[in-house]
Amino acid sequence: MVIVTGSIVLYQNERNILLEAIGSFLRSGLVTKLYLIDNSPTDELKDIAVNARIEYIHNPANPGFGAGHNIALKLAIQQGATYHLILNPDVYYAEGVLEELTDYLEKNTDIGNIMPKVLYPNNEIQRLCKLLPTPYDWIGRRFNPFKKMVEKRNDLFELRFTGYDRIMDVPYLSGCFMYLRISALREIGLFDEGIFMYGEETDLCRRLIDASYRTVFYPKVHIYHHFEKGSHKSWRLTKIGMQSAIYYFNKWGWFFDRKRRLINKDVLRKINSQK
Repeated sequence: MVIVTGSIVLYQNERNILLEAIGSFLRSGLVTKLYLIDNSPTDELKDIAVNARIEYIHNPANPGFGAGHNIALKLAIQQGATYHLILNPDVYYAEGVLEELTDYLEKNTDIGNIMPKVLYPNNEIQRLCKLLPTPYDWIGRRFNPFKKMVEKRNDLFELRFTGYDRIMDVPYLSGCFMYLRISALREIGLFDEGIFMYGEETDLCRRLIDASYRTVFYPKVHIYHHFEKGSHKSWRLTKIGMQSAIYYFNKWGWFFDRKRRLINKDVLRKINSQK
């Protein structure tokens, strides 16, 4: 029996957008429980949990994105969940998306994480498939004034040249929609709580790959993501992003990371062989 759970970490979210995300998730009959982990200072969003399948947990200490989801993941493991969806509060999607992804996971037991195609509300594609990042990709690229150089790197780093039209193994998938195999998490552990926000999904994907699980982009179904790039608009969020990058590279290696180079090389080889 397949048991599906999920979680959304909240922080003073816009109610209407959040309701879209909750509604999308609960549309699926596969879903047993949706955990709302509210890191907001107050519990004013508590009344949004009106469905019997929703469990609301107020967590005003705000330990971060990954730590918030870990609260739900521990409960999902206790519940005996098969798969767990990490969902952003600004994502929505149509009926059948979760069913198709679940079917694909059932047929491909080596996949630890799967992400569908992600679109803006105006149907433009979001380039959220990436290679494992170098320090330039996460730090230097943002401050590079030479746009042509940045675009050239983006074409490779964000795998834009693929057209995002094929199923492919991608080592760094966005945290806005992570459909995870619980048995894989039992093996590798949950989100690294040393990362407050930004980069926790990269770290998790890398640990899945190290344990021989695949992290897969599946474009046959799609979701919508408002995606405001908060870190580009706020100095506080920029600082958090920089701290997360430093933590990540201290953990995995800065410029001399042989495993990163081998993983990225293998990904590009497989993609190019599909042409």
